[in-house]
Amino acid sequence: MFDSLLNALRAPDIRRRILYVLGIIIVFRFLAAVPVPGIDRAQLATFLEGNPIFGLLNLFSGGGLSSLSIVALGMNPYINSSIIMNLMTGVIPRLQALSREGEYGRNKINQYTRYLTVPLALLQAYGFLALLNSQNVLTTDFQLGSFETLTQIATLTAGAIALMWLGELITEKGIGNGISFIIFAGIVSQAPSAMGAFFANPDATALVLFALIAIAAVSVIIYIQEGQRRIPIQYASRVRGRRMYQGGQTFLPLRVNQAGVIPIIFAVSILLFPQQIASYFTSSEVDIVRDIATGVRDFFVQTSVPYVILYFLLVIGFTYFYTAFTFKPDETAEQLRKNGGFIPGIRPGRPTQDYLARVVTRITFAGALFLAIVAVAPTAIGVIVPDLQALGLGGTSLLIVVSVVVETMKQIEAQLMMRNYEGFIR
Repeated sequence: MFDSLLNALRAPDIRRRILYVLGIIIVFRFLAAVPVPGIDRAQLATFLEGNPIFGLLNLFSGGGLSSLSIVALGMNPYINSSIIMNLMTGVIPRLQALSREGEYGRNKINQYTRYLTVPLALLQAYGFLALLNSQNVLTTDFQLGSFETLTQIATLTAGAIALMWLGELITEKGIGNGISFIIFAGIVSQAPSAMGAFFANPDATALVLFALIAIAAVSVIIYIQEGQRRIPIQYASRVRGRRMYQGGQTFLPLRVNQAGVIPIIFAVSILLFPQQIASYFTSSEVDIVRDIATGVRDFFVQTSVPYVILYFLLVIGFTYFYTAFTFKPDETAEQLRKNGGFIPGIRPGRPTQDYLARVVTRITFAGALFLAIVAVAPTAIGVIVPDLQALGLGGTSLLIVVSVVVETMKQIEAQLMMRNYEGFIR
């Protein structure tokens, strides 16, 4: 891995991409240090300490929530917009047709996703400020018509849009997925303080247990992330013009975890939404509204059994959902048929489509189960070993960090192979 990184730094074009990503991350960290005006920092810290859900949001925003910076909303508006657009693509014929139009269709759907992010960011900014006002965090009057409130809403919305833009710049001009990189940078930025809190009162047993769990978790994550089912593909001899092309044999790699970390991010966003909405009404003067909001808030406590079960099921469901969007057996079978390829023992066309669908369903179950266990395991470990809760870095964070590092190194190695491809075929 280190050799590949050193070779990448020696290549001017790859080095330029890596430095571009580092520059974007520096800009992100700078934005995370710019505070929104009109905030009582001490009261905000007290509020976040007693709210684990917003502590998780603070982790994903790179600490931007703890200081209520202009990027305090993080990537949540864009992620929620992506979830909504994915759902709408499955039920709206026009969007379904766009999704099948290749690069043009994907660009149009991405454009609609950006448009939808703006009203979602405005709504989330207003609701979040209303919650902070109910907790006496705001030092200004919270009125929708006041200049201070409009400035705060516009600032938070602009920060969310800026993060979306930075993520897309990384995807387009850098290396790796922009959304994952922004979240990765936010998690890594919080690691030193979390490690410092953990090692402030060192316990030999906790240290050894932490080291063993970390090594085992990283090894399992890499093993599953790299696991794949290889479907053999045979190509028949073809005649084009006056030339005959000999058939060959290759394979179709189907990853065990094709969805990556996206299902966990989607599940966390869904679970945060009712908790956030309920928090707005916990101080309501209407008794029934206040009681319902309190019940919803208590139901979505991270250490509760219903929360863990719902989290587990949502991760499995989103894994199947996202895999269905990223891998389409009908399109793959059609491409094989057009190119003269077939799976040995399977007829081209519909039988190939059904076979691929069965294989993907089976291996997706293993990937979904793995993601769900990674997502909920930190809660169980934290209950058994309370000292490890001081880290604040769960399985979700570890999975994102390891996955981003592995995927980035694979893309760097692919870029190096493309540069030296002529040397391989001599």
